[in-house]
Amino acid sequence: MFCPICKQPTTLFFHESLHKRFTYCGYCENISLEKTFLLTKQEEKEKYDQHQNSLENLGYVAMFEGFLDFFWGELTCQHFLGLDFGSGPTPVLSELMRRRGASVDCYDKFYQPNPIYTNKLYDFITSTEVFEHLENPLETLRLLSSHLKPNGLIAIMTLFHHNDKEHFKKWWYPRDLTHITFYTPKTLEIMGEMCGLSLLKTDHKRILVLKKCSDAPSLH
Repeated sequence: MFCPICKQPTTLFFHESLHKRFTYCGYCENISLEKTFLLTKQEEKEKYDQHQNSLENLGYVAMFEGFLDFFWGELTCQHFLGLDFGSGPTPVLSELMRRRGASVDCYDKFYQPNPIYTNKLYDFITSTEVFEHLENPLETLRLLSSHLKPNGLIAIMTLFHHNDKEHFKKWWYPRDLTHITFYTPKTLEIMGEMCGLSLLKTDHKRILVLKKCSDAPSLH
């Protein structure tokens, strides 16, 4: 089997307590759930419908404020346009960004499925708690990169695995049935390079920021 990201050979391992198989790539460190264990789209949405997040959830808001603080100072323009990709049923993050003076478009494949980003370029794109749900993350990152202005930023939030299979088997993150792809900063850095993006910064825990190369192609 070959890695869905870098196309290098992968190894297969069995998660005994979940009774599922995962592939591991020693080159880019990607871990992916074997396709036979994927949920249907209806099952996936039913899980998302159970999420209860809002501006009244102070812990949830604080997590997003910390995420924004991590990269907000890297934005250089005065009146910037952003895209929240995978905004969910209650777009808390986009409201917090608007409070900071940004104009923000929202897209979510289930809750706001209109591709509002068509024919648009953005100064920055956020994608929080999304990439772990993606079956084809490289395809998604290429799409996002194509809608980013030169020198624009993509800020991603997803918990990084420890590059240790035994730790992975004890980790809570793959126990969420909608989580199917797992990364280290190296994984996303390699993906970024394949999409005309370079690593700007990471906290090595759950946040990574990529910057669009000035000569990388966009829509225009």
